[in-house]
Order: sequence, then C-alpha cells, then structure tokens
Amino acid sequence: MAMQGMVVKSTGSWYWVRTDDGEYHECRIRGKFRIQGIKSTNPIAVGDRVELFHEGDDYLITEIYPRKNYIIRKSVNLSKQVHIIASNIDQAFLIVTLASPPTSVGFIDRFLVTAEAYQIPTILVFNKVDLYDEFDREFHDEIVDMYTHAGYECIEASALEHMNIDVLTTKMKDKVTLLSGHSGVGKSTLVNVIDPDLDIATQEVSASHQKGMHTTTFAEMFELDFGGFIIDTPGIKGFGLVDMEETELADYFPDMRRLKGQCKFHNCKHVNEPKCAIKDAVENDLIHPVRYDSYLAMLEDDGNQYREFKYHK
Repeated sequence: MAMQGMVVKSTGSWYWVRTDDGEYHECRIRGKFRIQGIKSTNPIAVGDRVELFHEGDDYLITEIYPRKNYIIRKSVNLSKQVHIIASNIDQAFLIVTLASPPTSVGFIDRFLVTAEAYQIPTILVFNKVDLYDEFDREFHDEIVDMYTHAGYECIEASALEHMNIDVLTTKMKDKVTLLSGHSGVGKSTLVNVIDPDLDIATQEVSASHQKGMHTTTFAEMFELDFGGFIIDTPGIKGFGLVDMEETELADYFPDMRRLKGQCKFHNCKHVNEPKCAIKDAVENDLIHPVRYDSYLAMLEDDGNQYREFKYHK
C-alpha cells in the first residue's frame, strides 16, 4: 500500500517518515536512488516529501517528490563532500553567539549566501546575550547594525532568561523552521525552552576550547506543540559554498544586489573594475567593509576554503 509523508530523521541508511495521517515509520530506500546522479552524500534529506510502500514487515521509500528548496553545504575538510542539510524549508534561524563560543562573520555570511541562493528567508538569532560584558555589547551592536542594514532581521535571545522566546515562537508557528549554527551556540537549549515537551539533549561548551560539543548527530525534525516543525541540525564548523559562479555571487548579498545594476560592466566582479557601484558604496560606507571583505574571501577561494572574521578581547 502506497503512502505519502515527510522525512523527519535520517541516519544515512534508515529514515523515519511521518505519514500524512500522523503515523511514524522506520523506512529503507530502494538502491536506485543512490545511482540517479544525486551527487550529495545523502540522496534523501530531512524535510523531503516521499512516497513509501508497505511491503511485508518493511516500509520502503519508492519516490522522492521535487523539493521547493534546500540548503546545502560543502565540507571544509579534505573530502569536500556535498551534503544537503534539509529541504522544503519555510525559514531558517541561524543561531549566533559572540562568545562561548564565538561565531565568525565569515561563517554567518556563507550561510546567508547559501540561503539566499536557494530562496530561504533567514533570521539571525543572537543567543546568550545575558553573558555579554560591555565589550561584547558594543561588538554585538555593531554586528547587528551591519546585518540590519544589509536587510536581515536580527533577534536577541537568552534561553536562561527566556528573552524573546515569545517572539521566536510566534515566528515559528505553522512553519518549517531550520535551526543551524556552530556547536554550543544553544540551539537545543532554545528549542527546549520554546517547547519543553521535546526535551532535546544538550551539553555545555568546553571551557578549555570555547567550542561546543556535538549533541545532535543527525538532522532531525520535531513537531511543535503550538503548530509547525523545527529541524534541529548538527553543529557546523565550516560552511563551504556549492556551485556558485563568480559573476552571480554578489546577487546573494542583498546589500550588494541593490547596486549591482549600476556598475559600468554587466559582468563586473566588483574587485578591480572601473566605475563599480559596489566598490563606491564600500568607500562611502553604504556597504560595510567587513561584508565586502567576506565577499572577496568567497571569490578568492571559490568556496573551498574558510576564512574567519573574529573579534578578540
């Protein structure tokens, strides 16, 4: 008997599917999906709509329906493998911390560029603001001003103090929301405050290295008690870009996209070309120089390296 549903968890060999009648089934896939030219490490991603067939004691995924979008990354290690993090996403929350552990601007921009490329609206959630000292607050305000000017919504949050949890809850209601960020930024803790019934495992940040410890091994989708779904993802160290042409990269920077058509040359890369509207905007403080540096870093390494912009006390 054929059924339709949504993939809510994947271990790479087994998949958990929530069928449209609200039931959950552990499934395998037919081998043909692995040889259909899908070059990612995972032929099926959390969020995929699939058809499954009940055969004896087994449930088999027999078809993957077209994705409306997905977010994809290239590993920054030597393997350079491409991995689809999740699909069919209404919005993404990128959880950012400026301390314990610090999130680099380079990482933020790579995530935002990928989300723009696949038309996934993204909100920056600055977590653990209760830990700020005066220096942190000043840096936070500068970063928030930069991203707000670029066109992104920024929300301050604190799971400990329940700051803006109601704001996040309202935005997540009846939507599929992807949560991403470095390990240790507090994704799971935030989710547990938003919906305590989920009780997602958490761990503390390593005091010696200021890095989070992985608690989420695989991406997993959870149904929210107030309506909607969240996709909790493993902490990501680096975010390599996938299949981005040099001449289209600026299209995925909203602050640059607005001015791109004013350059003298239609194929301007905004590096050394004369009469470049984007370079002029940087010089006139209309585009933040850190955002422009981030753009140049992506151009230079074509997504295969990872440059960080951190602040240090």
